[in-house]
Amino acid sequence: QVQLVEAGGGLVQAGGSLTLSCTASGRFFSIDVMGWYRRAPGNQRELVASVARQGGTTNYVDSVKGRFTISRDNAKNTVYLQMSSLKPEDTAVYYCNAHIAPTRWEQTNYYWGQGTQVTVSS
Repeated sequence: QVQLVEAGGGLVQAGGSLTLSCTASGRFFSIDVMGWYRRAPGNQRELVASVARQGGTTNYVDSVKGRFTISRDNAKNTVYLQMSSLKPEDTAVYYCNAHIAPTRWEQTNYYWGQGTQVTVSS
């Protein structure tokens, strides 16, 4: 069974930095796109950043461009989100997402991590 395990959330002051990580474990054939979403209280979940398998193609929501960097280590089945110049409005639960093919013959499914809280104090 595929699992995504996140780490790295916490409390930080505005202007500070945090790095989130998410590792896929279990039995699967391949991982395609990996990304991070977040949900702030009262808001819908939004895509923060995503990265293609080869790591060359990344996408960011406008509000984090220039402050967040997404990367991945395919050998470790891990995706990272480096967050700097954090603002109170970045406070949210951050969820890892991965498009994973369980076997060579199956299409990719969407898998989610359990979520990790990021709180930025002013």
